[in-house]
Amino acid sequence: MKKSTTHTSSTAAPKYECEKCHDVGFIIDKENNRAVQCECMLVKRYKEILKKSGISEEFRNMTFENYKTNRKPKIIIGAKKAAMEYVEGFEEFKNERRNSIAFLGQVGSGKTHLTMAIANALMEKRIAVLYMQYREEIPKLKQNMLDTEYYQNQLSKFKEAPVLLVDDLFKGKITDSDRNIMFEIINHRYFKCLPIIVSSEYKINDLVYYDEAIGSRIVEMCKGKIIQFEGKELNYRLRG
Repeated sequence: MKKSTTHTSSTAAPKYECEKCHDVGFIIDKENNRAVQCECMLVKRYKEILKKSGISEEFRNMTFENYKTNRKPKIIIGAKKAAMEYVEGFEEFKNERRNSIAFLGQVGSGKTHLTMAIANALMEKRIAVLYMQYREEIPKLKQNMLDTEYYQNQLSKFKEAPVLLVDDLFKGKITDSDRNIMFEIINHRYFKCLPIIVSSEYKINDLVYYDEAIGSRIVEMCKGKIIQFEGKELNYRLRG
């Protein structure tokens, strides 16, 4: 007599990245009887924003918390305050013409740190920021002008980014091509009311002098939010 054998099939429980929504991206709000976005989607959005920002890990570590102002000149303290207020009020004025901020002047005064702190804080709020290192990106664009598709795609990124961070604007020798490219980017963002965050060693009068069309648009876009550093005593690289 044959013994009957019973086969038990064990199916492993499915593994989800998010146990809350089972990777659907939405959960049911039973109280209001509606679907709401799961928190995991915000995390994914944040990771996607970081990836596309072009901001290195080193720069992502530049925050308001580690921008030290103890025993620093008033301009340093005021600059940090202005940067934090810009982030706090961003949602209110982001669609207006005067929705931008600029840090100008003295080398080594912490301009890049503050612009990065703003960018990092905005990205934490799930607002996409694109980093443009002027001295690196302008030569790349000029070298690829004959490749029309590539050139226009790259240019479009800088023109259409929700927020554009331009670091070290007009650093180095400035040519007509440099001006033309930057004018196309700034002019587009000016008319579309798309925010810019700018750092430059030049003060506002210098920017207007080098190119009045670009400089005057930056002035209007950043009106009330232009911070100018002046004096070698602000250069942290020269301090002991």
